[in-house]
Amino acid sequence: MPDLRGLAATPSPTPTGPPAELVTPGIAGFVAIAVVAIVIVLLAIDMLRRIRRAQYRSDVNEMLDAEEAAAREDAPRDEDGPGDLTPGGPARG
Repeated sequence: MPDLRGLAATPSPTPTGPPAELVTPGIAGFVAIAVVAIVIVLLAIDMLRRIRRAQYRSDVNEMLDAEEAAAREDAPRDEDGPGDLTPGGPARG
């Protein structure tokens, strides 16, 4: 049997203050987290709307470019070169 006379008992820490399971952030913490969550949701909705709008604009621009290219291919050409079909172009006389 070992000799236990020289060993002192280690004191265990006594809790000071309220029990850990009763400590909560309270109403202010709940409100702060709720506000942050609402702001994040609103920012995500706004971001998705802006991304969709940019994608739609890109699609429309591609369609307009394709129509413009098709119109250029089908446009009548002069013997001197491509005709100027823009308003205010050279006058023919």
